[in-house]
Amino acid sequence: MRIAILKRDRCQPRKCQYECIKYCPMVRTGAETIVIGEDGKPVISEELCEGCGICIKKCPFEAISIIGLPDRLTGEETHRYGENGFVLYGLPIPKPGKVTGLLGENGTGKSTAIKILSGLIVPNLGAKTATWDAIIKRYAGSELQNYFIRLAKGGLKISYKPQYVNAIPDYFRGNVRELLEGTDERGMAAELVDALELNAALENDIKELSGGELQRVAVIACMIRDADFYFFDEITPYLDIYQRVRVARVIKEVLNDRAVVVVEHDLAILDMLADYIHLIYGKPAEYGVVTMPKSTGRGINEYLSGFLHAENVRIRDKPIEFTAHPPREKQEEERRVSVEYSEFEKSYDGFVLKAKAAGIESGEVLGVVGRNAIGKSTFVKVLAGEIEPTKGRIELDIKI
Repeated sequence: MRIAILKRDRCQPRKCQYECIKYCPMVRTGAETIVIGEDGKPVISEELCEGCGICIKKCPFEAISIIGLPDRLTGEETHRYGENGFVLYGLPIPKPGKVTGLLGENGTGKSTAIKILSGLIVPNLGAKTATWDAIIKRYAGSELQNYFIRLAKGGLKISYKPQYVNAIPDYFRGNVRELLEGTDERGMAAELVDALELNAALENDIKELSGGELQRVAVIACMIRDADFYFFDEITPYLDIYQRVRVARVIKEVLNDRAVVVVEHDLAILDMLADYIHLIYGKPAEYGVVTMPKSTGRGINEYLSGFLHAENVRIRDKPIEFTAHPPREKQEEERRVSVEYSEFEKSYDGFVLKAKAAGIESGEVLGVVGRNAIGKSTFVKVLAGEIEPTKGRIELDIKI
């Protein structure tokens, strides 16, 4: 099986000579393997393409990909974004009382998958459009058949938390309290605000919230809807380690009798939260394949190793390995202090950062770890000379 992908944002027919058509061997024999579409961009026939790869090499903008896929995926397209566009194969399976994780590389269709299950996208099965009857028939005999029957009839209550929380102020005007009170269908807003430590932000306008505050507001807003299925498109961005653990625990406890699907990249949080996971592999912006469910531990280990045993597919040339090792030994001549500072303080209204005297040596990588909003960025800005300390001094003899 072969699919052809045209990266439409890269394709610039006004600046090329249609090399993809000019050099295609099949076109030269008279076949309409590549033709010019209504928008002036090439349309590649996957049925006629022989996969020689000449168009890939000749395209001056690297806008074409020809991908060979296992024959078992033939006719199994779940959704396709237009002709020669991204293709998604398969979907995760939400189960009542369980948390389903979805793990995979960016651009392989995780958000598309949960938007389909949330009813935000109607899957087209690889065609221009598809009827609900065709969709239900495609999944006949599977756990998703009944799901789509209920979804088509409007019989599912669904709560969805979007990936990009920084867009929330574009859709809502008001403060945090007003947003949550208008959303609370379970009478749990106050309890969850307390659990996720958002009481201090209740009267703040939505557009004034930090990324971490917006993320927690979005998670709470999703949980306080009375739904059958809950979909979270990433829960950890902008959150520190403490907040990530708190959010995961609250989701697990509050939604323990509901079906939950979580897209997540933080492996530790996914391991803690999910009952089982689906991996999704493929090529970013080209195609994605959702695996059958795996136990959480097995799924994470296969993702790290780069080899999926049940599918007999290698998704990565090298495994991702975490090695524990002591700090490297530095030669005496390397030991030169680049940044030196005395004990200093930086004060703002209602906040004081205190730092003890120290120095940073040349060639040293120094990590700064801590909860959000306790001064990590302020500390670095003082060292970089961007802001002056209220007390103490910083001696800089370097370029930053």
